[in-house]
Amino acid sequence: DFFSHYEYLCALQDSVPLPSVRACLREGVLDFNADRLRLVDWAPLLSTLKINKDLPLVSIKSFFQPWLGETGSDRSKVCRSRVPAIRNKDVTFQLCKALKCCLSISSALKNLELNGLVLRERDLTALTKGLNKSTSLVHLSLANCPIGDGGLEIICQGIKNSITLKTVNFTGCNLTWQGADHMAKILKYQTMRRHEEIWAESLRYRRPDLDCMAGLRRITLNCNTLIGDLGTSAFADSLSEDLWLRALDLQQCGLTNEGAKALLKALETNRTLVVLDIRKNPLVDHSVMKAVIKKVLQNGRSAKSEYQWITSPSVKEPFKTARQKKRTIILGNGRKGKATIRIVIWRHRGLATKKPVSNGRKHSLGKECYAPEPLPPGVSGFLPWRTAERAKRSRGFPLIKTRDVYNHLQQSDFPVTVTVESPSSSEIEEVDDSSESVQEQPEKTSLKQEALEVQSYHFKDLEIIF
Repeated sequence: DFFSHYEYLCALQDSVPLPSVRACLREGVLDFNADRLRLVDWAPLLSTLKINKDLPLVSIKSFFQPWLGETGSDRSKVCRSRVPAIRNKDVTFQLCKALKCCLSISSALKNLELNGLVLRERDLTALTKGLNKSTSLVHLSLANCPIGDGGLEIICQGIKNSITLKTVNFTGCNLTWQGADHMAKILKYQTMRRHEEIWAESLRYRRPDLDCMAGLRRITLNCNTLIGDLGTSAFADSLSEDLWLRALDLQQCGLTNEGAKALLKALETNRTLVVLDIRKNPLVDHSVMKAVIKKVLQNGRSAKSEYQWITSPSVKEPFKTARQKKRTIILGNGRKGKATIRIVIWRHRGLATKKPVSNGRKHSLGKECYAPEPLPPGVSGFLPWRTAERAKRSRGFPLIKTRDVYNHLQQSDFPVTVTVESPSSSEIEEVDDSSESVQEQPEKTSLKQEALEVQSYHFKDLEIIF
């Protein structure tokens, strides 16, 4: 039991299990952000990972990128920022050694994802030894790990002999056409082994099952812009004779029409590839890209839907949370303090806001924003508007007419709430970072010596409370 042993080791060093680590352990998943772990937190975790036998998924991520803010005023912030312990070469080496032991003894680990880690040559060598001994790993992801062509060549030594590994993800690994050539050679090597198995099965008068044979089914090399046409041509040569690979992702890989046409020619003899993603390559003509996609879709009509097209990362979510924007207008100083007007505008990002459909009832803003109906003149409790005589007894408040405010704000379709606070307030409420403060020049207006009571006036989407 991973959780019990991890908790026991934490108790031995007088610490508690980290919430980020134990969040999904009850579900059999180890998924956490490595940037949040200190150096002392790694010891019990790695010791538990070495003997783990029950976790089906291990995902370790790192998002620390110090090179993003090296210019301007952000340089001092980057220098003061704490470098996480996962950036230490000794920590990454101990992590890869623990993963090697876990891969060697575990029969439940199927998914291994290392995202954004800086893996060196000795780290990859230790990880490769575990891949060679693994009997259950199905998916391997080293996305955003800058291993380069040399690191991929080391990993390929453990990939080509794996009998269970089906999908690999090397997105954003700083690969060039040489790295693509390494993967193309893996395809040729596994194709030769499969043909030998087919020949051996045919001698026993058996029908070989191609789907049950070992080897890669999906290769993802997105966001490696230096692969280019040379790497694509290497894949085209392997795909022309391959009968097992089902998906190949080459988004943002620097392809041109030459590389796309080489892949299109390979599809004339390949009937098993159901996903060939060459989107986000601006140098490929639309007609050529359409022909490639049409060809692989024809292959996928009779195939299973196990391998799907990867969703483009640039697609934005249609619905986003509303953002409150406050705007404070300081009118001037009265006898009993300051009077302010706070305008609260709710703006929705993404889709344009639509007016709610009325169902016969008046629109209410909830209990907190409830205001009574205005009383008609002549009824007990009715208060008139401020008259012009009240403006002569104060230092100066500009006279704001409700219809002018309403006509100015009616152009936007957003509900607006305008609140005029009593002069007894001594401070102006704080506003958000996006708020704007506008101070107008005082005019010759004043307030009448009368008690102010709350009265509301509703004008469509405008609510003014005095």
